[in-house]
This record gives sequence, structure tokens and C-alpha cells, in this order.
Amino acid sequence: MRLLIRPLKRADEPFLWEMLYHALYVPEGHEPFPRGIVNDPEIAGYVLGWGRANDLGFAAVDETTQKAVGAVWIRLFTTENQGYGYVDDDTPELSIAILPDYRKQGLGTRLLNHMIAEAAKQHSGLSLSVSSDNPAKRLYQRLGFEIIAQDGSSLTMMKRLERKEE
Repeated sequence: MRLLIRPLKRADEPFLWEMLYHALYVPEGHEPFPRGIVNDPEIAGYVLGWGRANDLGFAAVDETTQKAVGAVWIRLFTTENQGYGYVDDDTPELSIAILPDYRKQGLGTRLLNHMIAEAAKQHSGLSLSVSSDNPAKRLYQRLGFEIIAQDGSSLTMMKRLERKEE
């Protein structure tokens, strides 16, 4: 598949809501979450009002169909308004999702590598939250994310970035 990676815009917020739903890990054999779960305040905070000053994200687009098939995005949270993988007010939290039919083809690796390179221009680290039994954990570890905290089956991982000025 030929893939184009392009920046996310404010107009991509509806697509990000769909990606947010797909970012929620459902273990094999379990029922998927109801679609409305993305409206829960602690989940909605990852997308609501997309396009704030420090928001940064990219969409993966299948060049053949021109269909957006995945996204990676980062957003800063605060002590008063923390995400699941919150580390501090200066470390953005990463979210990523690939549509089910496009998984296991290397898209996640490409999106993450692109985000890591771009985020390093502005930030000294990235954090995320992942379930300990989510297979994506291995991808994150392979790309240099390290487990820094655990709460039950939820892991907070962080990758330190070497700042690369443009």
C-alpha cells in the first residue's frame, strides 16, 4: 500500500473522534466498547477542541483510495486535567490508531517514527498509556518507550527525545 502522511488540521476533528474510538484497546474475545464511550470526559479530552496551540498530529492516507486509515496525535495535559498517561505539564501524551483492516502492515511504526521526529523539534519527551496485555506495547518498547509507572493493568510509558531544532 502506498501511504501518505499528512498533518492533521482542525477540520480533521471528526476523523480524530473515529480514531479515538479505535485507539481504545479491546482484548481479543471481549465485546467492543459502546461508541458513546468517547464522550466520557476523561476520554473526550484527547480530541475535544482539536487544533489547540500545542496540538500536533498526522493522518495516514491510503494514496490509492485517498482514505485516511490511521492517525497519531499528541496533546499536552495539565496537573488539573490529566490524561491516562500524564507525566507532567510539559510532556505531551501520544495517541495512535489504525483502522482494523489496515493493522499489522507497518503503518503504526511509520506513524510513530514520523511523530517522534516531528515532536523532537518541540518537546523533550512523549508519554502514553497502554494496557499491559496490549500487543502495541511491544511496538512502543521497540521504538524506545520505557515503562515508568503501573496502575493495575495500565502502564504509563515515556520516550525521551533529543531536541532537534529546525
